[in-house]
Amino acid sequence: PQGIGSPSVYHAVIVIFLEFFAWGLLTAPTLVVLHETFPKHTFLMNGLIQGVKGLLSFLSAPLIGALSDVWGRKSFLLLTVFFTCAPIPLMKISPWWYFAVISVSGVFAVTFSVVFAYVADITQEHERSMAYGLVSATFAASLVTSPAIGAYLGRVYGDSLVVVLATAIALLDICFILVAVPESLPEKMRPGSWGAPISWEQADPFASLKKVGQDSIVLLICITVFLSYLPEAGQYSSFFLYLRQIMEFSSESVAAFIAVLGILSIIAQTIVLSLLMRSIGNKNTILLGLGFQILQLAWYGFGSEPWMMWAAGAVAAMSSITFPAVSALVSRTADADQQGVVQGMITGIRGLCNGLGPALYGFIFYIFHVELNELPMPESSSGGGVVTQYHLQQNSIIPGPPFLFGACSVLLALLVALFIPEHTNLSVRSSNWKKHGSSHSHPHSPQAPGEAKEPLLQDTNV
Repeated sequence: PQGIGSPSVYHAVIVIFLEFFAWGLLTAPTLVVLHETFPKHTFLMNGLIQGVKGLLSFLSAPLIGALSDVWGRKSFLLLTVFFTCAPIPLMKISPWWYFAVISVSGVFAVTFSVVFAYVADITQEHERSMAYGLVSATFAASLVTSPAIGAYLGRVYGDSLVVVLATAIALLDICFILVAVPESLPEKMRPGSWGAPISWEQADPFASLKKVGQDSIVLLICITVFLSYLPEAGQYSSFFLYLRQIMEFSSESVAAFIAVLGILSIIAQTIVLSLLMRSIGNKNTILLGLGFQILQLAWYGFGSEPWMMWAAGAVAAMSSITFPAVSALVSRTADADQQGVVQGMITGIRGLCNGLGPALYGFIFYIFHVELNELPMPESSSGGGVVTQYHLQQNSIIPGPPFLFGACSVLLALLVALFIPEHTNLSVRSSNWKKHGSSHSHPHSPQAPGEAKEPLLQDTNV
């Protein structure tokens, strides 16, 4: 069946919203199950699980994108949503299987790649930036609302109900794709239907990275992106666990933190970014964003009180302007015929960081003994005296060592960014670069092969 109506951006928006709303509901229960399953090396295991998932997503995204060019988008939307949501019911059935399936689900956890290709099929070039923006805003909206709802339902009715509700929403998403989503790629547009061969070049996740050294300015931009996004990816994987276990936030406080930070980030990436780009220029906006990121990570690293985390979160929202500013800088300095090449390099580097960052953060937590060995999990924001005493004894000087490592990494990124010229043409070129300079890049997926000439859109930093 072809679905309901003709293909539209709204079909893609509903698919993304339902998938990430389901996962957002599980934010608080996941933190509880993670600590109960791995009480001795919680941060290390969390880093390894998220790191394996990120690396598998990085390696598989180009292949899945290439296959969707041949077999159509609808079947791969169904495949990626199914495998991304498959671990959800296992949370209450078997926590060990839950985390194992999360790790291997990275092979198919690239819904954004397929969604962006779906949007590219049905929009004109001048419409795509706005369409990608709508998809990204939907992702942000789902994560702004769902953790708070999940925390409330878990507190009142128990985590089992939250898992059942998340499973039901995931099944609703799968049914919506089966019944309502029409295929966006007509049969006549495909290279050869089911029998078409896929070349290694199409499926090679490192293809874009191999071109990094061809231009010195591209190299500077890519190094800046790597050094700044590596700690960001690690931070996303462990920070809410850090708030819950070390800073003794309640589930409700963690959910409120996510909501506030998400709303502030949306404001920063729209209104504030626009004002800064007009007033101080691209390069200075990048430097300002990196400066905010250094301050935020240092504050997280040395912060020992909950109010410090909230204050640093406000700074973190301002640091989210960095990557959109990088995209805009590249769009203005690159000529028309290799937009996809340079954007693909940056996207590939961010995808690689999504695998390396979480593992690195988990390992640093492990080295500095930031864990809760043989300690019960705090049941509320008041925590327990035993946990507080342990925390102060072990980490009185540096509560969060990985965040300080991240601050040093971003400081290096800032020094590298100082050497990026603001008005120099790049020698590695692609097509339609200037038309879509405001687009961002999605961190979980190297460029979707179905839209090689369109930069992908970054997730809003939540």
